[in-house]
Amino acid sequence: MNNLRTLITTALLLTVTTVHAELTQNNAFTLPAQDRPYLEAAIDRPEQEKAAAAKLSALEKKFGRKPNILILLVDDMGWGDPGTYGGGLLIGAPTPQIDSLAAGGLKLLNTYAQPTCTPTRAALNTGRIPTRSGLTRPTLSGEVLKVNPWAEEITTAKLLSDAGYRTAMSGKWHLGDADGSYPNQVGYDEYYGILSVISDFSQQLDKQRYPDMVLRPERLKALRQTSEPAITKGIKNGKLEVAEKITTIEQLAEIDQKFADFSDDFIRRSAKDNKPFYLYHSFGRLHNDTYPAKGYEGKSPAGFPYRDAMLEVDDIVGRLIATLKETGQLENTLVFFTSDNGGNEDLMPDSGYQPFRGGKGTTWEGGVRVPGIAYWPGTIAPNRISDGLFDLTDMFNTSLALAGITDKIPSERYIDGIDQTSFLLADDGKSKRDAVFMYAENELMAVRWMEYKVHFKVFLNQAVHRNLDESTVQNLGMSPWVYNLYMDPKEQSSQGHSRFEWGLPQVMARAGRHLATFEKYPRKDIGLKKPGS
Repeated sequence: MNNLRTLITTALLLTVTTVHAELTQNNAFTLPAQDRPYLEAAIDRPEQEKAAAAKLSALEKKFGRKPNILILLVDDMGWGDPGTYGGGLLIGAPTPQIDSLAAGGLKLLNTYAQPTCTPTRAALNTGRIPTRSGLTRPTLSGEVLKVNPWAEEITTAKLLSDAGYRTAMSGKWHLGDADGSYPNQVGYDEYYGILSVISDFSQQLDKQRYPDMVLRPERLKALRQTSEPAITKGIKNGKLEVAEKITTIEQLAEIDQKFADFSDDFIRRSAKDNKPFYLYHSFGRLHNDTYPAKGYEGKSPAGFPYRDAMLEVDDIVGRLIATLKETGQLENTLVFFTSDNGGNEDLMPDSGYQPFRGGKGTTWEGGVRVPGIAYWPGTIAPNRISDGLFDLTDMFNTSLALAGITDKIPSERYIDGIDQTSFLLADDGKSKRDAVFMYAENELMAVRWMEYKVHFKVFLNQAVHRNLDESTVQNLGMSPWVYNLYMDPKEQSSQGHSRFEWGLPQVMARAGRHLATFEKYPRKDIGLKKPGS
């Protein structure tokens, strides 16, 4: 690796055996055990496992089948955007439907995503951090990868489909737009959405924002040969079809309404056929560029397009929950609401909000800590709030556990996710995750352990609110930068050597064990490296 690997590996060669022996004793620093060498270590919580198992057994007897899973993934929503996380009306965009989910279920305060879109979506679908799959940064229009990332990856959807679930992907994919990488080719029974991202379309349609492209016919023609704006669709192992070409901004503004129509219909059809379903509803909102749908322009108190779009997202959440209730499936469905990364501060003032340092594109809290709400009436107790750690890779293992097929998890690759079923379902459940490892592409940047965030490398902005466009990754000096996130959630004043010397060996041991997994399970290079990297 780089200097970070050398630093950690050298130290561990001298100390990890001793440290590990000390930590395996029954104390607060205990390194959780790995059940299998290809599975991330998890904290053992047998009592809540029993409680969760009893709930699931009772549900299966009541409904006669396994539960449904609905994942609601918003694009670029900041941790502080929803009202339940401190935003809402405060920032001029009330979110009563999202707030209702939190009040009726479990609000997670420490849910972690990846710094950008594609890596998070890869992690969510595979249970693997992106440096393993190679999907380490957003794929770009017309970019040709040297390796199909999905040739060796296995999705939650594929495993669930093989187990008898009806699986669907609705909305933004952004995990490859070449043949072999379509959602309906990697496990989804049905797909309706966009393969790339809204800005990929708007840069071909909006002459006010992109005059240097739209008003240059030769450039526009060349771009459209690599990516033409369209909603596409497909069924499992079938051909990709164009459902609707997007030729105007007005059409683009309605794109999330169309995704909602598909998801609504999918839920109704699954209920009619009495089939358990796995629905990954991935909003096109709130990614730039934002064009409010009909009836939403200027509707928010703030009046800005992003805030108007927040109201639309909130309404769609309410619509899909209402459909679950109407079709009698609400009490047999885990709903998980989250975002793919923090708000994009580069778009200020019309962008997401988080009360932390940094934003999308960084491994500061503002870039990777996201909303996380688990809602399941009758199964998840209402009004629960937890500061336990949850990584979006955990949704892979958790979904398979709900379906009763954890034995189908492939053993030839390393899985970073953890089964958090008992955390979500037990009335007093605690997280089974010991640590979160944060990456920028292939660089291990930081580790979250307990309430502490330990940085080995950091992003430093070269201009205000330029997390993506003008930032650099910096190596650090002798001491890692350490923040107690209870006392310093904005990560402003490192106190690593003065207040955390006791904790550094514990974090180093965890980072060392994590990095050691790459020896047996090496990372893939699919061609997403940048020139000079």
